Amino acid sequence: MNTAPQVAAERSGAATILTETQDGPLVLSPQQVEDIGRALDELRDRITADLGERDRDYIYSIIKAQRGFEIAGRGLMYLGFLPPFWLAGVAALSLSKILDNMEIGHNVMHGQWDWMREPGLNSRVFEWDTVCPADQWKHSHNYMHHTYTNIHGRDRDIGYGILRIDEGQRWNPYYLGNPIYAALLMLLFEWGVMLHDLEAENIVRGKRSWSEVKRLLKGQWRKAGRQVLKDYVVFPLLSGPLFVSTLAGNATANLVRNVWAYSIIFCGHFPSGVQTFTEEETAEETRGEWYVRQMLGSANITGGKLFHILSGNLSHQIEHHLFPDLPANRYPEMAPEVRVLCEKYGLPYNTGPLSKQIGSVWLKLFRLALPPALAGKTPQPAVIVMRNKPQPDPSEAGV
Repeated sequence: MNTAPQVAAERSGAATILTETQDGPLVLSPQQVEDIGRALDELRDRITADLGERDRDYIYSIIKAQRGFEIAGRGLMYLGFLPPFWLAGVAALSLSKILDNMEIGHNVMHGQWDWMREPGLNSRVFEWDTVCPADQWKHSHNYMHHTYTNIHGRDRDIGYGILRIDEGQRWNPYYLGNPIYAALLMLLFEWGVMLHDLEAENIVRGKRSWSEVKRLLKGQWRKAGRQVLKDYVVFPLLSGPLFVSTLAGNATANLVRNVWAYSIIFCGHFPSGVQTFTEEETAEETRGEWYVRQMLGSANITGGKLFHILSGNLSHQIEHHLFPDLPANRYPEMAPEVRVLCEKYGLPYNTGPLSKQIGSVWLKLFRLALPPALAGKTPQPAVIVMRNKPQPDPSEAGV
């Protein structure tokens, strides 16, 4: 189940997808795959049944901290003529924006807190402090990415339409600029996220109607306009003679948030060892096969409690892909069980410190910018998922 050269075979009445590697392949039988699925369903049910007061207290404490940092950051900007206060204001506002986007906004819009029946935490109406409209993000991310995770031709998060991040993407000279495009996306990440649902490459190919594009652009103009007005006009004007320093502080806070969010997200999706898939491999998936794909197609980042909070617990990207609608504060306690399950069946559990994962991502971005003859190939983990043969339709067999 990956993008290296594949051989379709049949063994013991089951179809397989095989990738040869130096160490030999791992074979999972249909029964093992379904056992994995059953174990993960049981883990989900156990955590769901345990949700309650401590989870409420957790999310309320995060919201309180986020609001406190924003008030502090905005207030310190009024003392921005003194560099230490300006730096403190930028730091506080950056933390506020990171918490709002990562641990609150991203997770609320996944429906992780809908069970609380709290209007301010309802995924259907929540809006976050960024230029991308919530409804467009939920379509491109919640639906397209989490349903078709790492499937070529379906998941547009593979390269975001501008990068070559996987060997399964055909190379062309445009990708010589890969590192430059990645750096620009990092610095302007919230704008890249906003434009993602437009599917610019499909507009160029004539695959999107103007009515669709017009509707999306209207929503983006409305949401981005409010954000620009707030950060770059209203709050700077409120600071009077400190307009320029406040403007610079707000822009810096947005930049810090962009770089942080980009780094966490790319480390969870694109470091070495993360696998991608074809539509043929994933056709008519069972629930167990979907779970296996999530584990093979994502990676974690190790770190302390504060690091996990600031990452929105997307440092537990494997667990997030398995359980995107469960409160992310539970991922740290679920991770050891998921890891043990992977070890039991020989599946890779891709994890490492931020420096290792982000270094791996950038190395890949530079390497895949080159033509395949120069870039070479990276050995891929070999996982064979045995799939039961579909039984023939009696009507088609003339029965």
